[in-house]
Amino acid sequence: MLGDDLEWFTTLAELERVGATAARLHIAQPTLSRMLARLERRLGVELFDRNGKRISLNDYGRIYYEHARRARAELDAAGQAIADLANPAKGVVRLSFLHSFGGWLVPQLVGGFRRGSGPVSVTLRQAAAEVVTAQVLDGEADLGIVSPRPARAGVGWRGLLHQPLVLAVPAEHRLAGRRQIRLADAADAEFITMHQGFGMRRIFDDMCAAAEIRPRVVFESSDLVTVAGLVAAGLGVAVLPLEDPAPLPGLVMLPLADAGAAREVGLIWSAAGSPSDAVRRFRDFAEGWAVRREGIPLPKR
Repeated sequence: MLGDDLEWFTTLAELERVGATAARLHIAQPTLSRMLARLERRLGVELFDRNGKRISLNDYGRIYYEHARRARAELDAAGQAIADLANPAKGVVRLSFLHSFGGWLVPQLVGGFRRGSGPVSVTLRQAAAEVVTAQVLDGEADLGIVSPRPARAGVGWRGLLHQPLVLAVPAEHRLAGRRQIRLADAADAEFITMHQGFGMRRIFDDMCAAAEIRPRVVFESSDLVTVAGLVAAGLGVAVLPLEDPAPLPGLVMLPLADAGAAREVGLIWSAAGSPSDAVRRFRDFAEGWAVRREGIPLPKR
């Protein structure tokens, strides 16, 4: 498949709607249908199951989509490498990050970098920690900002900051008057957490295992602001990083005395990749930012 073929097929595979894909790509629906039919004839199999006007990827299609997505990422990376070589003064940094870092950390890093980097474009994507890591390893993103450190092999890591963890409770909660607390002290509480696959959920599950408690989870969300809002409304308690999000009215933050009650936030990249000059400069800037914030150099791991 050529680059244009990769674009229409991966878009169709992700949307699974011919009309929406045609509109996004600014082509006619019959044209898109003919393109798909030609591809399926060439492969000798159908890539989508048809149910009236609806389509969905089948097993053949999922295999083809995964390879097409990686091929598209490789071609994008090749084009960017050529552009960087042809004009090293310019460049693009593709940055993926957790939703919760969009309110303060990413704007600080990107804003500071852009002020001193010249004509470098930074494209931004938000996702769960596992998805961000996969995007970096698959070449869809140059860099990612995640927490905790990914366990997957092949990931480069540079620590940026540590955030203490607190137990957020409603102002009227029986524990709200405590100056400090252990997670086990809230074992009988109703917890509000992130969905599986998010970094804070992994940290929460690890802390519960260390405290030997089995939490009763009543709500799950994909956004820390929503978690904090539900706690403030009196619907449960939650383990949250201090500073992220900012405290809401009706929310009490209790420092956690558990060992390791902090999350490390870091920058990741593919250890097997060849970063462009712009990406290297962003990494160096982020490390300098971390040193200035924390006061001492963080270890490179």
